[in-house]
Amino acid sequence: MKKLFKIVGWVLLFCFLTILTQIGGIVLLLSLWISKFWKKEFKFKLLLIFLVSYLFITFLIVPFVAPIFGREKIRHSEKIKPTNYISILLNRNYVVPKLNNLLSATALRLKDSEIEISYLDANFPFINKFPLLPHLSHNDGKKIDISLIYEAKNGKISNKQKSISGYGVFEKPKENEYNQIKECKSNGYFQYDYPKYLTFGKINSELWFSERGTKKLINFILKNNGLGKMFIEPHLKSRLKLTNSKIRYHGCRAVRHDDHIHIQLK
Repeated sequence: MKKLFKIVGWVLLFCFLTILTQIGGIVLLLSLWISKFWKKEFKFKLLLIFLVSYLFITFLIVPFVAPIFGREKIRHSEKIKPTNYISILLNRNYVVPKLNNLLSATALRLKDSEIEISYLDANFPFINKFPLLPHLSHNDGKKIDISLIYEAKNGKISNKQKSISGYGVFEKPKENEYNQIKECKSNGYFQYDYPKYLTFGKINSELWFSERGTKKLINFILKNNGLGKMFIEPHLKSRLKLTNSKIRYHGCRAVRHDDHIHIQLK
């Protein structure tokens, strides 16, 4: 029975690491193989082997193999940066070249602005239709989440965020705005605001949602012909007076989009 529990434990760990990072399960198997043939014993041996192997493969192998599957790392620049490095560490920073070009074109339009493109989860490096949980559609290299823009009380734009993960701190509907969140939850879609549990900690409480900054960023993104759809919560679309037909509602089966913007190619 003890052996059975051990096997089940390893299987669950393999699945968890694969779901989280795509390559983690394979790296775990590789680490177990290395540990078996490396006779020297010391504390946390397997953990050390796993961490070294994972970092080596993530940063030195995956970027060179991903183009075979039509994907590449998001190209960083003065205007394109990760909201945090969690997405990079978990291999969630890969897109098809056309999406990289869209981001670069948008960044060029922002060159005289204080606004930056702070991205969140994009896609895994390999295999179309491989799910990038908890997202429903980030599975083909054509989708990416981008952080909202915030400002200080004096109106100065800030590129800091309101949570460590970049998710889960919502710009809620005002009393006079349509409350899609309430509508979805009342219809049984309990998951709709679950990102509130994924903040990893709230920060920068002195910042406020920047209507002008977020609208400017959105309008520059909309100038790209390759853009297929953009998702943002209905009350923010109304508040920012956005009318472009590419701005759609994502549906109650997804999660609320008043903590980030989702964009995808045609």
